[in-house]
Amino acid sequence: MEKSLNTFEYFKEAFHLEDRDIRSYSPLTLAYIGDGIYDLIIRTILVKKGNCQVNKLHKQASTFVKAAAQSAMMEILEPILTEEEHGFYKRGRNAHSATMAKNATMADYRRATGFEALMGYLYMTGQYDRMIELVRIGIGEDKL
Repeated sequence: MEKSLNTFEYFKEAFHLEDRDIRSYSPLTLAYIGDGIYDLIIRTILVKKGNCQVNKLHKQASTFVKAAAQSAMMEILEPILTEEEHGFYKRGRNAHSATMAKNATMADYRRATGFEALMGYLYMTGQYDRMIELVRIGIGEDKL
């Protein structure tokens, strides 16, 4: 029987990756991986809901992954974050990036970066249930 590992553990084993203290990662590095994992969650949900044209999938996904949508999610999620989660969110929100999203306010962009850093923290620490719980609450299950 095949050994069951979570995704991150599987990658660690397959590529011989070493554990590092999560606090040693810059908030923008956590946001980088968090952006990817959140995008993958949204794409997975949309694809599993039914086969359709790729451009329609992209338009649907874009409504959830844009900075304004992530910022709105954080307004819902911030009151229910643990102290540690809130710390990673704030580190991401307060990080100074050299770039900014095209169609976003600076405030939305910063909150979105904080959200992505939070998702990166949860992913890198294997807290998938919490990550999914926050995404479900943030987007509202009836919106997808």
